[in-house]
Amino acid sequence: MAVPGSPTVRRRRLAAELREIRESKGKSGDAVAAALKWSPSKVSRYERARTSLQPREVRRLLDYYQITGARRDLLLELAEDAAQKGWWEDFADSLSLDYQQFIGLEHEASLIAIWHVDVVTGLLQTEAYARHIISSYSQVEPIPPGMIERLVRVRMQRQQVLDREGLQLSVVLDESILQRRIGNDMVMHEQLQRLAKESERPNLTLQILPLDAQHTVFGESFVIFRFGADNEAMLQDVVSTEHLRNDFSLEGEQETYLHWIAFQRIAGASLDPASSRTLIHRTAETYWSGNRQPRLSRARRYSAARSPTAGRTRPFARRLTPARPCTPARRHSRTLPG
Repeated sequence: MAVPGSPTVRRRRLAAELREIRESKGKSGDAVAAALKWSPSKVSRYERARTSLQPREVRRLLDYYQITGARRDLLLELAEDAAQKGWWEDFADSLSLDYQQFIGLEHEASLIAIWHVDVVTGLLQTEAYARHIISSYSQVEPIPPGMIERLVRVRMQRQQVLDREGLQLSVVLDESILQRRIGNDMVMHEQLQRLAKESERPNLTLQILPLDAQHTVFGESFVIFRFGADNEAMLQDVVSTEHLRNDFSLEGEQETYLHWIAFQRIAGASLDPASSRTLIHRTAETYWSGNRQPRLSRARRYSAARSPTAGRTRPFARRLTPARPCTPARRHSRTLPG
């Protein structure tokens, strides 16, 4: 399914082009600002895509730089596209600027590589799983119920990119995610079934890093966005790391390269897609299926361990116990779980 281009990406492409033109002309940001009677910070914001560039202002810049012909036409077309709104901007009152930028990059990337160590990535979450995660934020900072529903809608709408033509998605999840309870058993079982189903997409490679694999890279979750050429305009890779309050993006060549190396090492230590799918199915049935034996909560396990009768189900332990009476402290140490 083809989708319209992302204004966020167009703004970044345009900003990169304008910065490259200025540097090739040997102009400083202060000199450009003085010539156009702008503030130096305005030029800086434009070149870092912090502020949307209006087409008329792009024309002034191109006139000043004496850019003509096909390149001028391309940049003016980018400026027109960059002035449009993405669907996510309709939720601007509920989304941080970082999150809006993240969605904009996700909307047009040609390749997305995702490493998640704590929860299923948002592009593959079920609605119930996503709602439980987003609702849990209110335990740190109060969130109105209406905003929770808007954030859930945004997350579900983001998943439309899975059907976008030209997108390749590579996802590696830590095995602990499959066992970490988010919501009730039904939510978890549904989520793992969704993972297994999505792993069959031709444009998606889903791998699981087993708990017993040799871990050579340690760090937080991250997402790498890679972009193809758009005529003559090229945008460099972007790495985004998610934090509690916002996302943090890295664009330097060295930083993005190091994250690519880390991702390749993690993927290399992970199960292949077929084995990963098998593990997902097995974990769903073992941990979250209604057919399994109910598990005691931690509090009940601890209570059972402290019970005076807890050791009576272990006859071999009684045979190894000395004949002399045990003190309460020794009985306590035998029955507590190790």
